[in-house]
Amino acid sequence: MQIGFDVGATKIESVILKDNGEEVDRSRRDCPKDYLSIVQTIKDVVVELEKKHNKTLPVGVCHPGVHSPQTGLVKNAPNCVWIEKQPFQKSLREALNREVFCENDGNCFALSEAIDGAGKHYKIVYGIILGSGAGGGLVIDKQIVSGPNGVAGEWGHNQLPFMAAQKEELKTLNLRDAEVESFVSGLGLAKRFNKKYKKNLKANEIFELYRRHELDAEKMIEEFKTNLAMSLATIVNILDPDVFIFGGGVTNEIDFFDEIENLTKKYVIGKEYEGVFLKPKYGDASGVRGAARLGRKSSY
Repeated sequence: MQIGFDVGATKIESVILKDNGEEVDRSRRDCPKDYLSIVQTIKDVVVELEKKHNKTLPVGVCHPGVHSPQTGLVKNAPNCVWIEKQPFQKSLREALNREVFCENDGNCFALSEAIDGAGKHYKIVYGIILGSGAGGGLVIDKQIVSGPNGVAGEWGHNQLPFMAAQKEELKTLNLRDAEVESFVSGLGLAKRFNKKYKKNLKANEIFELYRRHELDAEKMIEEFKTNLAMSLATIVNILDPDVFIFGGGVTNEIDFFDEIENLTKKYVIGKEYEGVFLKPKYGDASGVRGAARLGRKSSY
């Protein structure tokens, strides 16, 4: 058994997972708004769970951003600023006086689904998370691929393809405004809709108007489809994954994946793609389940 933690901007979720994937225990707490309190909360939960089960357990943690291989500090965690530029893994190891495995939340999502989820029968699994941001994770042969800089899978921070950027008439010096995330994430979609149509709506509200055939929302979602398909085609042209597994709040609003799949083929070299697009077996729970798989010599 192993304890997995999912640290997010608003919550800290924990689960105990048996080797066969069975969940033994699950809990959820509000995430404190300062670094040391986050570390202390995780320690408190570990002590509580180990006392309850009368057993010392390995610990895995997933979180936004990654630990820089160069500095050991967390980077690229704008939605969880309390751990940004902090030695999170080192602090947890010292607090618990044991090995602690930390990994990006998108990678853990992909790992969970690759081991015993929707992607368990596939070799190259690419997890796509469409939520307030656009995250991702790459798993090959049921092993996370993070790369020498810890950023493998971060498709959302690629620059928008040139053709789409021209169509958007981008005039900005801020590179993040031209990232894929700004065009396919929930926050990005809401920001662009407000800028273009002067309507301050959330992403789910825009999708609801789209389903009602409201003209402005239809135009925005049609652009969303194209931008998403072009971005996915870039991943296919580089990695050619067997399966894309989609998670996150924006994903829950999408009921046109067949259309996205056909559009993606349009932009793939040769205009062919035999991979599949799937929803996750474990939904939002995949991150914490993946964290509970970290460090295991045999995960499947």
